[in-house]
Amino acid sequence: MTKPGTVGELRDSGWLDRPVKEELRENLLRRIEAGDDLFPGIVGYDETVVPALERAILAGHDMIVLGERGQAKTRLIRRLVDLLDPETPVVDGCEINDSPFRPVCAHCRHRLADGGDDVPIRWVGRDRRFAEKLATPDTAVADLIGDVDPIRVAEGRYLSDELVIHYGLVPRTHRGIFSINELPDLPPRIQVSLLNVLEERDIQIRGFTVRLPLDLLLVATANPEDYTNRGRIITPLKDRFGSEIRTHYPPTRHDEVTIMRQEAAPPPSTVPVSVPGFLEEIVAEFTHQVRSSGHVNQRSGVSVRLSIANLETLVASAVRRAARLGESEAVPRMTDLVACLQSTYGRVEFEGFEEGREEEILRRLLALAVVEVFRERLAGFDFQPVLAFFEAGGVVETGDLVPATDVRVGEVDVTPLLVRLGLRGESPGDAAAAVEFALEGLHLTRRLNKDVADGAVRYGG
Repeated sequence: MTKPGTVGELRDSGWLDRPVKEELRENLLRRIEAGDDLFPGIVGYDETVVPALERAILAGHDMIVLGERGQAKTRLIRRLVDLLDPETPVVDGCEINDSPFRPVCAHCRHRLADGGDDVPIRWVGRDRRFAEKLATPDTAVADLIGDVDPIRVAEGRYLSDELVIHYGLVPRTHRGIFSINELPDLPPRIQVSLLNVLEERDIQIRGFTVRLPLDLLLVATANPEDYTNRGRIITPLKDRFGSEIRTHYPPTRHDEVTIMRQEAAPPPSTVPVSVPGFLEEIVAEFTHQVRSSGHVNQRSGVSVRLSIANLETLVASAVRRAARLGESEAVPRMTDLVACLQSTYGRVEFEGFEEGREEEILRRLLALAVVEVFRERLAGFDFQPVLAFFEAGGVVETGDLVPATDVRVGEVDVTPLLVRLGLRGESPGDAAAAVEFALEGLHLTRRLNKDVADGAVRYGG
């Protein structure tokens, strides 16, 4: 069907003009009743954050989302756009997406008074009804609210004329969703400019008597440390947010692995890559160990980006080995985990008294992660044939650039180990990864010796 092109045609079509919060509420209820996935790509929040977010939308509240870095706050807010109508009509040429039936800016009021039903309209998609601003110390009131446009004054208009105003980001998101990331970083005098937006729903610009009743949902993000302890959000502004939603890091290792798989950059297409599941679990468990360590400054948070970066580093190390050795498949192994330490240093803040011991601490936490996964994956497994090989004087040597076909425990059949770990028996890379995992686990549980020199690893009895 041809969409209406004028105000009159829109009126005749029976289109219903709704406030944006009512629009969000009705669309949310419709999707809940249909059983749709409301926030695809958001993992681990189904029982905690998502219900709180649904209640805030149904209550028609502006909201502040509190959480440490890397907890998907921005992504969560951007998914709210999906709850807007696919398209909505606005007065053609309006700077602030004015409603054809509820104009608030002077320009549209004059046009509709003169042109009536013949005023043209245009249709805007939901993505054009969302704007976000990263709060930085240099943010000005003009950026958010607006200011006098000197060019319009030079054209002959009076300063008392509302048409000389150049609107900022907030008015330009009229009938949409506006997000401010890291709200505490806004200077207090700039935060004051948002008070009327949140309560009276209008704006004030340089003393103008401007009544601009905005229709929008305002969402802000903040770090709990900034929000609660340092008091960098002014009290009147905190009081105007209807709902406070707290995010958190993935509660389980499974959720962490799901996010890693979802967000990690795809490996090079030139070399097939297969990542054993137990290595993904070790990477995720390593992050959980770092998050709970007393040696790490937990107030700064340990982002999920750490897990993602470590998985990408693990894959890159395996691809590098495959390229150098001419292997047909890249399969990460335990020896590749050492490279993850390099991608961890810059993402973790240690307590001040731990200076100089950062690598030692990370290696210990990585070992704890390996032991945890080893005990879960291989509890009760019969290692007697493997241990007998070492008791007879056998030695296994491996390393970053050792071919997968060279990583084996003499003539011991490792098929039961591969079956237990859910790996393919015909893949040399999988076999090498399983053998290294078993040997490292036996070493960390004090059943094997291990020597490391110049990147070469030697396991013995």
